[in-house]
Amino acid sequence: MGHLITVATCSLNQWALDFEGNLKRILESIRIAKEKGAKLRVGPELEITGYGCQDHFLESDTYLHAWEVLAAILQSEEAKDMVLDIGIVILADGKIVLIRPKMFLANDGNYRELRFFSPWMPRKVEDHYLPRMIQKITQQVTVPIGDAVISTLDTCIGCETCEELFTPDSPHIGMGLDGVEIFTNSSGSHHELRKLNTRIDLMRAATLKAGGVYLYANQQGCDGDRLYYDGCAMILVNGEIVAQGSQFSLEDVEVVTATLDLEDVRSYRSRMASRGIQASQSTAYHREHIPLSLSHSDMDMDIHLKPTPKQAPIYLSPEEEIAYGPACWLWDYLRRSKTAGYFLPLSGGIDSCATATLVASMCRLVIKDAQRGNPQVIADARRLAGKQDTDYIPSDPREFASHIFYTCYMGTEHSSQATRQRAKDLAHVIGSYHTDLNMDSIVSSIHGLFALVTGKTPRYRVHGGSPAENLALQNIQARLRMLLAYLFAQMLPWVRSREGALLVLGSANVDESLRGYMTKYDCSSADVNPIGGISKTDLKRFIAYAKGAFGMEVLEGFLDAVPTAELEPTTETYTQSDEVDMGMTYDELSEYGRLRKVERCGPFSMFYKLVHAWGETLRPTECIDSHFTPSQVAAKVKRFFFYYSINRHKMTTLTPSYHAEAYSPDDNRFDLRPFLYNAGWHWQFNKMDRAARAMEEPQ
Repeated sequence: MGHLITVATCSLNQWALDFEGNLKRILESIRIAKEKGAKLRVGPELEITGYGCQDHFLESDTYLHAWEVLAAILQSEEAKDMVLDIGIVILADGKIVLIRPKMFLANDGNYRELRFFSPWMPRKVEDHYLPRMIQKITQQVTVPIGDAVISTLDTCIGCETCEELFTPDSPHIGMGLDGVEIFTNSSGSHHELRKLNTRIDLMRAATLKAGGVYLYANQQGCDGDRLYYDGCAMILVNGEIVAQGSQFSLEDVEVVTATLDLEDVRSYRSRMASRGIQASQSTAYHREHIPLSLSHSDMDMDIHLKPTPKQAPIYLSPEEEIAYGPACWLWDYLRRSKTAGYFLPLSGGIDSCATATLVASMCRLVIKDAQRGNPQVIADARRLAGKQDTDYIPSDPREFASHIFYTCYMGTEHSSQATRQRAKDLAHVIGSYHTDLNMDSIVSSIHGLFALVTGKTPRYRVHGGSPAENLALQNIQARLRMLLAYLFAQMLPWVRSREGALLVLGSANVDESLRGYMTKYDCSSADVNPIGGISKTDLKRFIAYAKGAFGMEVLEGFLDAVPTAELEPTTETYTQSDEVDMGMTYDELSEYGRLRKVERCGPFSMFYKLVHAWGETLRPTECIDSHFTPSQVAAKVKRFFFYYSINRHKMTTLTPSYHAEAYSPDDNRFDLRPFLYNAGWHWQFNKMDRAARAMEEPQ
């Protein structure tokens, strides 16, 4: 029997409950794998239903339709003479060989698998009675279900699913000791900035110590919610990558193949005497045998065929991840929602600039794929441009943006000419359909109505008004912009004699959401927000990257501008500034966010970590004896937790945002907390103050 085999894994852009589309993409991936000479094909986790079905997994219809799709796969030409890992079901030549259920479920962060599923017990195997529709096709009444492995005529295959790779005692350890040479991993792993290296490190470690082939499959795209699954299908041999797919792509189906020499695994393992000792003491797995081989009879005789060489892992910088992840998510959301385009209130500040630049990145990706001949992208682009019955193929990002992207500068008497001009210049460079308005008359009418009803006229702080007056006057402007945004989003296509309505884009970053530095139901309220999970610091780095990578020199002006809401009057002695308003810097907010969520710190734990970290890092350079005292650090932490607490209710109405950051305050599924706090935090703050005083006392 030959030693050379060709194997395939894939990234599929599946969509929750889109059974017809999901089946089409599964069959296409099998067809491509077969064309490339592979006899083993691995697909993503829950690829039939889509990973993001959530509570639809509790419905019997979901299971019924999943079995119907599996029946179609079993009867397909594509499935013949193939070994297929379809999520948890292993097929071989039109028969079900094994149902291998997941044993360790993901139940943290965005994952809630224990809500829908129960974990299987390790090493347990029993019979599963098949639905009658499947029995008629396969002539099988029962099939084994459980923690088992599969023996072919030339090798042994074991499966683990997504989270199981991340556990301390991963299944591949025991399977490898029992002679499994090929490990498959069907995954539903979403994008998070700076996360890919963790995933790759784990896969390399899985086969580095004990040898073996690792095939990793993942979803890729937006399958119906805040997450973007970032593909990166991969094949590794003995700890080395031999094939790696794209992390971000507009392709609905991407198949990655490699040709391997099984003897490389066997010789790698034979050099380790200690592995042989542990293997002899390991518990044997239940094996299911199939009369197929992964090698072709003529592969070893083909002198032109050789194993795929190893390659270095491909990592993108965080700036590149921001440029492409949200852009792909925006494209999936736009085409699948069947709307006419996006509308963005463009303020001239860096946040709305970042959102607009992500739409520009999306348009660039569309042009790139359309020029490569991607039929799905071309069909979607024609519909969005209103050119369904033509041979239109978009070739210019600015031209395509003019069809699907609308921007508007909504100025008041407090808006500067600088922000108005920056918005206009950016819209021109991107190619959006841009409008410019002053809404002072609408603002004045609201002021007049309030004065008429109450007999009181509120004033801004610079004119002697109270904090309550000052905030209310700012919120009027902010909320009116939201109303105008939805009016323009609904009517601008009509103005241009086009059908449909637009999706409103938000542009509040993750740090402002965490602090609550936004008006509830203002322009932070939108249909989707591509930057809602990204920090201000990372956004600025992304804009600096896009300036060069996208050739957008206009972005330089946004980088130099001081962040300001422009909701208050500017005087000779006062100009509104975001960081002054918040009472903390964006860098500090990022630190608070990571400690609160990622490090799981309450007020006292956060103070204790920061008093050591900031005692040196925040020391002013001009005065070596001056530094932040423990009391000053305590005051900063208390200020953050006070504003976080009183504004937490805003997270319950947060616009659905692209998930990119591990400290996202998204209240929907990721960051589950109360929204009515005792904002005094008396016990915690008192303990903090006592500790600060003790640290400051002479030793």
